[in-house]
Amino acid sequence: MTTDLSMLAWTAGFTTLFWVPYILARIVKYGPVDALTYKADSKPIAAWAERAKKAHYNAVENLVLFAALVIVAHLTGSANDATAAAAITYFWARLAHYPLYISGLPYMRTATFAIGWLAQICIFYQIVA
Repeated sequence: MTTDLSMLAWTAGFTTLFWVPYILARIVKYGPVDALTYKADSKPIAAWAERAKKAHYNAVENLVLFAALVIVAHLTGSANDATAAAAITYFWARLAHYPLYISGLPYMRTATFAIGWLAQICIFYQIVA
């Protein structure tokens, strides 16, 4: 497996776990019955858990773009050392983005998002250049 595809798999794997903290926060606050039967969906949760939910959504939204770019680069033979480095950078940026988003550190969260975005632009450039 190429580095690009490996980083895609690891990114997807971690993204599948990002929902756990905010669901656990709902279970702890409202109990498993209300949390797991949607009765607690309209009730407020802690600010950090709300940010965790938003961070998960952000990770999923960006995973779609990252996956498309990595797969296109792979299928077109555009994958190279630059796309591998960008994929590694994207993985670490997104892995850092999640806890920084939850912690509420706005500048750090934005910086890690921007780094991941630039990594995607790098992969896109390798495809179209």
